[in-house]
Amino acid sequence: MELQQLYLALLAGGLVLLASIGSARAAARFGLPALLLFLAVGLIIGEDGLGLAFDDTRLAQHLGTAALAVILVEGGLTTRWADVRALLAPAGVLATAGVAVSVAVTAVGAHLLAGLSWQAALLLGAVVSSTDAAAVFSVLRTLPVPRRVAGLLEAESGFNDAPTVILVLLFSTVPLEFDPLRVVGDVLYQLVVGALTGLVVGRIGAWALHRIALPASGLYPLAMFGLGVVAFAAAGSAGASGFLAAYLCGLVLANSGLPHRASLRSFAEGLGWLAQIGLFVLLGLLVTPHELAPEVLPAVVVGLVLLLVARPLAVLVVLGPFRVPWREQVFISWAGLRGAVPIVLATFPVVAGVPGARRVLDLVFVLVAVFTLVQGPGLLRLARWLGLVRADAAREIQVEVAPLDVLDAELLTVSIPPGSQLHYVMVLELRLPEPSAITLIIRGGAAFVPEPQTRLHTGDELLIMTTAAARTATERRLRAVGRRGRLAHWFGEYGDPD
Repeated sequence: MELQQLYLALLAGGLVLLASIGSARAAARFGLPALLLFLAVGLIIGEDGLGLAFDDTRLAQHLGTAALAVILVEGGLTTRWADVRALLAPAGVLATAGVAVSVAVTAVGAHLLAGLSWQAALLLGAVVSSTDAAAVFSVLRTLPVPRRVAGLLEAESGFNDAPTVILVLLFSTVPLEFDPLRVVGDVLYQLVVGALTGLVVGRIGAWALHRIALPASGLYPLAMFGLGVVAFAAAGSAGASGFLAAYLCGLVLANSGLPHRASLRSFAEGLGWLAQIGLFVLLGLLVTPHELAPEVLPAVVVGLVLLLVARPLAVLVVLGPFRVPWREQVFISWAGLRGAVPIVLATFPVVAGVPGARRVLDLVFVLVAVFTLVQGPGLLRLARWLGLVRADAAREIQVEVAPLDVLDAELLTVSIPPGSQLHYVMVLELRLPEPSAITLIIRGGAAFVPEPQTRLHTGDELLIMTTAAARTATERRLRAVGRRGRLAHWFGEYGDPD
């Protein structure tokens, strides 16, 4: 009976995953935010849909936190250091001082316009004031906007979770106590220790992976994700920001010149999508749609205050001294996307038993759903209206990593050992079977593309591109020449395996 229940659970999980992937394809086709459709999948299978009841807020909080850690590791692993290096200062200030401005303005609006108590209003302001890493990474990387704009938003979304978590935990205390000096000290501690933890774990991991030859290329992405999780857990155990540590650890690892970058990026993106799907479906299950109707109007009002007043004011105050052009400030204000992070953070006061916390969760869910639909699809039109679409975007070539299995191709590496008859054989004399070809020779630490008359030498490392169908014949020819030289066939040597 228990085994049958396991099969049913796996079947349901697989169907939900496939439905979510299908919704992502539909979202891309119709220009809708995929993350919003993942929420819809959770609502459909939930209590008001197919009848699956789920109200374990504590479990949702724990699973959501773990999923956010995975998403931030993926964000770091897929971010180029060159894109964010010059933006660390404005992104850091926007993620701290900008969050404080946004929280204050949003809380005042929620108290005066939505009738929330000051504690609930401060909680709501803190929860919705941070941009969401999952939403930013998934949306902005498809837009042809200047990399400094997208990089600033990506870095902000990676940094602003730490101060936001501190504020949410602070406002979740009963009775509410507020000590400005303590808050500033906590923010500095979380940021500094979290950043140092991520950088140290990333550097140590990169050093180790440069010197350890793992037996399979698929282990490198696993090792990097494992290091990101270690950084997250280590920083969290020290009372610092695990989210910041995870993001910076991934950023260091991805930009350390480690091998198998193509497999790393593919694995990271796949695991990131899986975390996003699981997280948004879970959060969709957590709410009951028929209870949200009374909160639609207050959520829209608070969302408008956030979108049209709090966020622009925070961007203006913070980015003005950095001389960011006003067009970019307008785009950054509108592109402060919300997603899973606010909903996960809204579970903290519910678990803590703060009065009115359940209403805050419902307001946050409605706000995220409505304004993701409002902001996301209009970003490209806004960028065009502001003149931020790169002029060369239409004619810029798109360079993509093509998986070898899709091309039915394989990359072979051959090292020429001492005593091999491959020494001093010309490339054209190898007569490798079509379509195999030596694409690169590494000799003495330098790499070059060989000519047909290039002679091979002992110690050379050859990179040979071939197809799955020609691989066996290519290996046999290499073995034959390595044993008996360029005239191997005259001596009856055909490279049979030992």
